[in-house]
Amino acid sequence: MTDHAAIADALTPHGLIAMGGVALEDPARSLILVGAGPDFWPVFTASPEYSDGAADPLNRWSTRIVSGLARDLGAQAVFPFGGPPYEPFLRWALDSGQSHQSPVGMLVHDRAGMMISFRGALIWPGRIALPAPAPNPCTPCDRPCVTACPVGALRADAPYDVAACKAHIASPDGAECLRAGCLVRRACPVSQEFGRDPAQSGFHMAAFLGG
Repeated sequence: MTDHAAIADALTPHGLIAMGGVALEDPARSLILVGAGPDFWPVFTASPEYSDGAADPLNRWSTRIVSGLARDLGAQAVFPFGGPPYEPFLRWALDSGQSHQSPVGMLVHDRAGMMISFRGALIWPGRIALPAPAPNPCTPCDRPCVTACPVGALRADAPYDVAACKAHIASPDGAECLRAGCLVRRACPVSQEFGRDPAQSGFHMAAFLGG
């Protein structure tokens, strides 16, 4: 039977971590969310996908690695990209009890904070032991995320203003967000403890701006 230790041992060499689990029905299956851990960036930047100059290097890397893990572990691989239709990763994350809705609407994970980067999920037939839910880290927090965005694109009293966010990071005033990642994500105390390389956040921001 696949257990937490076997899954963690398989994920670790790739800089990946388990980020929650969900019991699926009809038929009965067990899902583990797979995300980028604090050691992910040097693993990815050493990969052929990162340096080959072709489009979508991270998604191609994720497909290769997570599909390989699925074969090794007797699971099925699914991904948050490649649609439409898209798999319900946000719903799975909330259902896992390890991710929660933050005050600004963005998901916050008990270990990664707002530095969530799901690279795929592994699904087994039947039931395996799943990671336990975790308390919402926002409950005891003074919520610096609410006032961290300099243009108010992410705040507690309005939906995410994507246009304002992109306009800001494309401007000289948004250079720090573009270089090292969203100030709202970085304001989260749990994010600060996670240890993500700022270059990884910059990579995601550049992809977001170009998308």
